Amino acid sequence: MTYLEFEKPLADIEGKAEEMRALAGKGEGVDLEKEAAALDKKAAEMLRDLYKQLDPWRKTQVARHPERPHCKDYIDQLFTEYTPLAGDRAFGEDHAVMGGLARFRDKPCVVIGHEKGNDTKTRILHNFGMARPEGYRKAIRLMDMADRFRLPVITLVDTPGAYPGKGAEERGQSEAIARSTEKCLQIGVPLVSVIIGEGGSGGAVAFATANRIAMLEHSIYSVISPEGCASILWKDAEKMREAAVALKLTAQDLKKLGVIDQIIPEPLGGAQRAPADAIAAVGDAIFAMLGELDGKKPAEIVKDRRQKFLAMGSKALA
Repeated sequence: MTYLEFEKPLADIEGKAEEMRALAGKGEGVDLEKEAAALDKKAAEMLRDLYKQLDPWRKTQVARHPERPHCKDYIDQLFTEYTPLAGDRAFGEDHAVMGGLARFRDKPCVVIGHEKGNDTKTRILHNFGMARPEGYRKAIRLMDMADRFRLPVITLVDTPGAYPGKGAEERGQSEAIARSTEKCLQIGVPLVSVIIGEGGSGGAVAFATANRIAMLEHSIYSVISPEGCASILWKDAEKMREAAVALKLTAQDLKKLGVIDQIIPEPLGGAQRAPADAIAAVGDAIFAMLGELDGKKPAEIVKDRRQKFLAMGSKALA
């Protein structure tokens, strides 16, 4: 288990409990098992206290936790008959974007998502979840296909932002993001989106311009990273805590602002502590959101999506 900076006291207690349990297993102390159980109880209370009221910066750290379930994990657990489709038919394949045909609870659909990878090798392969223009153009191709065959689209967002490299800019990164966002608004089939980790800037909006948007309890969604915001506003990346508060990037703030529709509760300690439970909760939320749009005509679906985004900005935080 990887512990975050603010979880260090918890790491010490859980570590001591494990040591005592190991010693008790060797028969080196009769009462060590009891002491280990007492430490477990103390650790559970500390975990509850730590996660009771996370500030925006701590939520950012949890959203970036390397052991949180990623897009591939959600596809493996929630979808059957997943058939990946690759390439944008113009330049090449982008491994930062996963997408293809699948069945969700026995109904055909198209699923698209950002994949970050879970170790050094896969993170490099998937470019840490930062999509290039060909990734967004692949998504456009898949959404076009979904519209043609009347298949609902499910998107799973987890990206620090679109890739800002020289090659990506030369191939039209901003245009590809804009076209993907436009395609989200045009398709006449239900489009639901879940922010499962980070929702970074236009790179996330290109997949999350949906009829219904849900966020996991400790995920984030913002126009810029706290570090980037701090560097621009205060010329000091160390002021990321203040920036995280100012950005209103938490699921709780965005629900109040009307940017998202639903907050999906996470297991105590974050999705990384019980990935299967978190994934199952996301599956239930997706099923409920698709149910709200079931039976609507294409024109109604497009109008519903358009009205949702036109209404944004009408609410403010007190």
